[in-house]
Amino acid sequence: MTDGEDMDAPDQFSVGTVGPLGERMFLLHCSQGATSLTVKVEKSQVAILAGYLARIVRELGRPGALPDALDFNVDVEPEWIVGTIGVSYDEDSDRLVVVIEELVEEQDEQDEQDDGAVVRIALTREQAAAFAIRATSLVEAGRPPCPLCGLPLDSSGHDCPRTNGHRPPVT
Repeated sequence: MTDGEDMDAPDQFSVGTVGPLGERMFLLHCSQGATSLTVKVEKSQVAILAGYLARIVRELGRPGALPDALDFNVDVEPEWIVGTIGVSYDEDSDRLVVVIEELVEEQDEQDEQDDGAVVRIALTREQAAAFAIRATSLVEAGRPPCPLCGLPLDSSGHDCPRTNGHRPPVT
């Protein structure tokens, strides 16, 4: 997919993971006809996007039948890493517009400036609701949080910053 190519009627908008718990890589996938885009996102970005889309859908009213074809080939290499995600609502088309921008590393002033890719994806209420449900399920399937600090617990426990080193790791 080339920069600036928007998806105004995507066939699919989904999220998936690769790898074991604690080491999962989250992938955001969108396709429209023969065009597809798979990008790497952080778990926290997925959680925030899911919550935001769910809230907007609730405010707009109950959606129709949700799409169930949310699986995609997660064995592909992501095209780029997402830096920022924005969401707006287009009343004219009754679509939730998700704008994803590529993470761009800082460059020297002498280097050629690369603004990174920006893609706008216009979702139906049904697509947004289905994404929110799937994304929430994937995020919640991760490692449980520490009851004291909220950081993820590993199978071997973890050194909780709230215990200030005075107690054994919480397991």
